[in-house]
Amino acid sequence: MNLVLERPLAFFDLETTGVNPSSDRIVEIAIVKLMPDGSQVIKRKIINPTIPIPKSSSDIHGITDDMVKDAPTFKDVANEIKQFLHNCDLAGYSSNKFDVPVLVEEFLRLNMDFDFESRKLIDVQKIFYMMEPRTLSAAYKFFCDKSLENAHSAEADTVATLEVLEAQMERYPQLGNSLDSILKLVGEEKIVDFARRMIYIDDKIVFNFGKHKGKPVEQILKQERSYYDWMMQGDFPLHTKQKLTEILNKVYLKG
Repeated sequence: MNLVLERPLAFFDLETTGVNPSSDRIVEIAIVKLMPDGSQVIKRKIINPTIPIPKSSSDIHGITDDMVKDAPTFKDVANEIKQFLHNCDLAGYSSNKFDVPVLVEEFLRLNMDFDFESRKLIDVQKIFYMMEPRTLSAAYKFFCDKSLENAHSAEADTVATLEVLEAQMERYPQLGNSLDSILKLVGEEKIVDFARRMIYIDDKIVFNFGKHKGKPVEQILKQERSYYDWMMQGDFPLHTKQKLTEILNKVYLKG
């Protein structure tokens, strides 16, 4: 089935310095513009973000500071990108959660008007998750070819989860047969607090919310001790408060 379009649909993807739309920058943008007649026009730009690219990000997309040092900045190419996307609806994978917000921020920094509200936004990941649910019941049917009876009963869900893991290990030999081999493949998340009010970025613990989002926790606790007091009195999970206190104690131990 061919997609019927009233105006061009621009599929786009961004590579960035990180995952925070408010502080990170674009290092690459690729756009495939699907025209109503079925033809495609492609544009790709490597962009100098004007801030360092963390190694953790370079390890993912392969773009380093050296590769972008002579590249144009977003300011240099913003009008060209804006014109290329003129009268286009937008599409991407997880684009509504990340790529669109990042692009919006880049244009806003330049005080450049780019109307997103009049455009249709198609997120292919949303379609995928809707059509192929990522629930335990769906996983049980997919991997074990069984229907999950008494879903949301704790015992039934637990037994089904065990069977799903066993089936995954049979289907994907690369998982190996140990916890270490599984975590080596899928990655082991470094967790600060389970509410994720604080996260790791380049091995530094930073706030993941509020006015200090993206800033190192230790730095803020040194500069603004009252922020610790505010969080301890606020409606935050006990685990978050526990980890925050541990960080505060390290700050004062360092002197």
